[in-house]
Amino acid sequence: MQFSQILGQEHIKNHLTQSVQLGRIPHAQLFVGPEGSGTLPMAIAYAQYLLCSNNGVENSGGNESCNLKFLHFAHPDLHFIYPTVTTEEVKSKPKSIDFIQEWREFLNLNTYGGLFDWFKILDVKNKQGEIRVDDAQEIVRSLSLKSYEGGYKVMIIWMADKMNIEASNKLLKILEEPTDRTVFILITEKEEDLIQTIRSRCQVLDFNGLPEQVIAEALVKQEKLDQNTASKIARQAQGNYNKALKLISEDNEDLPFEQWFVIWVRAAFKAKGNAAAIHELIEWSEEIAKMGRETQKKFLTYCLEMFRQALLLNYQATSLVYLEPKVEKFKLENFAPFVNGNNIIDIYKELNDAIYHIERNGNAKIILTDLSIKLTRLIHKK
Repeated sequence: MQFSQILGQEHIKNHLTQSVQLGRIPHAQLFVGPEGSGTLPMAIAYAQYLLCSNNGVENSGGNESCNLKFLHFAHPDLHFIYPTVTTEEVKSKPKSIDFIQEWREFLNLNTYGGLFDWFKILDVKNKQGEIRVDDAQEIVRSLSLKSYEGGYKVMIIWMADKMNIEASNKLLKILEEPTDRTVFILITEKEEDLIQTIRSRCQVLDFNGLPEQVIAEALVKQEKLDQNTASKIARQAQGNYNKALKLISEDNEDLPFEQWFVIWVRAAFKAKGNAAAIHELIEWSEEIAKMGRETQKKFLTYCLEMFRQALLLNYQATSLVYLEPKVEKFKLENFAPFVNGNNIIDIYKELNDAIYHIERNGNAKIILTDLSIKLTRLIHKK
């Protein structure tokens, strides 16, 4: 992958290339950035630059046979670790290597893809993906072998915050005593979820969300959109190029989320003083509880943003409002007056508590029903 294919983040590209040229290559780096900011493609491009002895923004001019291997993400000195789950084919102790074909398919589809996209390929259902100690043992095994090209070996750990405690402790020992000419690149959207001792052993690089102009230019050039449409989508994407691509396709998960949200808040409005309407909220909770846990968490995160957008609109911060609901007869400006300084903190707390309990395998039906009943009270709070 060429650095020129990566959108924005010029200061990080310059830092990484210069560190190689000066021979100052940290053995462990932590790329921290939101979804769609380019952390994964940057890590792959950096690995190619390092392993293939390339130069410049085009990331070429070095070992051409080495560069060809990167076209299919199949260089023998490039290793990936990522969250996995048990499946019909892998019934116990799943490891990243067990899903290498699916992983390469994921990368070929879109290197800006997020965790939810990867889990859709794995068809996680009601499971939650994680990086287990078996993966950490695989790291030890892979790095104990000599490098194929005789140079560096690169280990990219994607969504490193999904490591369980056993895997984290095992990785910590490896980071404390790294093998020669080995580079670790850990990638996360939630730096605080990594144990402090791992974070302290990594050089941290922070990625910002992409500027609207950068996304708009990419949509015009690569997706052949007109400038007005590209600018509108870039604003809605909020720095997330993966989201921008979904907004121009039919694969936009926000659409069912929006429909679920509208059904939910409408039922919550009706439920005040109307015991019969409580049944609608219970039915809604049962339906959402049938979805996988990763879908439930992503939906509740979407609800947080919907309430935030409504609050901004209520306080006339219209320049910061980018959501444009498509559900019939639902207008954000009509909903906004019900989200205010008196209830937003409680709403946020209840939503975050629900995400927390779902992550810890709580009964989703009970969690969502409890959240729904609380919403009927909070949404009418003046």
